[in-house]
Amino acid sequence: MNTGGFGFSFGPGDDDDDDRRRDQNPFGAFGMGGADGSGGLGDMLNQFGQMLSGMGSTMNSPEGSGPVNYAMAERIARQQIGQVTPVRQQDTTAVEEAVRLAELWLDDATELPTSSGKVVAWNAETWLTETLPMWKRMVTPVAQHMNEAQLESLPEEAREMMGPMLQMMNQMSGMNFGMQLGNALGDLAKQAITGSDFGLPVAPTDVTALLPENISRAAKDLDVAGQEVMVYIAARESARQRLYRHVPWLVERLVSSVEEYAAGLVIDTSHIEEATRELNLESGDPAAIQDAMQRLQGMDLSPRISSRNAQAVSRLETLLALVEGWVEHVVTAAMGERIPSTAAMTEAWRRRRATGGSAEQAFAKIVGIEFNAPKVAEAAELWRRVDVAVGQERRDKVWEHPDLMPTAEHLDNSADYIDGLLDEGTDDTFDEEFAKLEEMLRGEAEKGGNPDGPDTPDSPEDPEDPEGPAKN
Repeated sequence: MNTGGFGFSFGPGDDDDDDRRRDQNPFGAFGMGGADGSGGLGDMLNQFGQMLSGMGSTMNSPEGSGPVNYAMAERIARQQIGQVTPVRQQDTTAVEEAVRLAELWLDDATELPTSSGKVVAWNAETWLTETLPMWKRMVTPVAQHMNEAQLESLPEEAREMMGPMLQMMNQMSGMNFGMQLGNALGDLAKQAITGSDFGLPVAPTDVTALLPENISRAAKDLDVAGQEVMVYIAARESARQRLYRHVPWLVERLVSSVEEYAAGLVIDTSHIEEATRELNLESGDPAAIQDAMQRLQGMDLSPRISSRNAQAVSRLETLLALVEGWVEHVVTAAMGERIPSTAAMTEAWRRRRATGGSAEQAFAKIVGIEFNAPKVAEAAELWRRVDVAVGQERRDKVWEHPDLMPTAEHLDNSADYIDGLLDEGTDDTFDEEFAKLEEMLRGEAEKGGNPDGPDTPDSPEDPEDPEGPAKN
């Protein structure tokens, strides 16, 4: 069973999985499940000790309150990143030149104009600082609704007993979220190579950012010139920024999908209650309690977590695929003939996405939502076929409204979507031709012509006209 970024699984539960019933963590409902899925009592106590040792000033700071202790998250992330090399001026210049060239080539491959924002070079520490606000926006609703769902899942008697301890439990939960978030952000900061890496719009608005040091490390095994790698990555990031800048609904739709999923979180702890009943803790017998504690050490009673709004994850998955697929197609069209290594770099990018640098893995680590890998290759092929069928301008007009976008089903069957575009195109052509005909007829009428044919009263040749000219 996969675990979410905060030690929870967001996959569907299996009521018939007897092994899962035996290997669960009774403390998972309080945000104290192990991130690696072990979650035994010893691990739980270890984690609790780490949380207590990190309290300090973070408990009393504004960033330390709420469903996630962001002060702790940022501190742990910076520790995880370690020492970073300051960005050199030559790196900034290289990034600016790569983006400038990439933008020039992209102009031939898309109707969407350049984002016209700042072009900057970052290191891992800057990536953390600049992207943290957007991560907070996506993480906070998940953590908040998770806490609410945890309380709702407890028996009424347990909620009453926890009343006096509720504030402390919320702080402990916030610290637990903060610890795991910090570790995840620190890890991603060391592998991110652009501001909106992983296909997620986490960089500030109108900022095109590349991380030269991380790019060099990621490209060391490629048999491609460093300048070509830099231009390729610049093209991908610039293409994303064109979408984020000129498709007003896109970023909000991505974020609202996360918020919608979080609002419907549901936790099922019936299997935990069943397991604890079998431990016979109510007997008060010291020997029975000791035996129960020993049995607890080998259990991992994680709550089963789902959402009433599971369709939001499917929408998120599809939208991420369409964004990255469009980027891949446009960059290939812009660079394929100019830089022969484009195909090799695209394949390397796909391998990177499959082994860690992907949106779904970033979401699982940081936001705590798990979903299937977006079908980027299928989306890229869909955009290529749309391009061939209706042209570049029509292809990019699809982004004007979310209702015009391909659906998840279209990723597996692009023909239906393309047929719809062609049908619309035929209607548009007919309307244009009809409008031209009407304009021509009006023009002839204004010039005194006779567009209505020989049946008009003005025709002197009309034999049925009783008022016609007299014969000589």
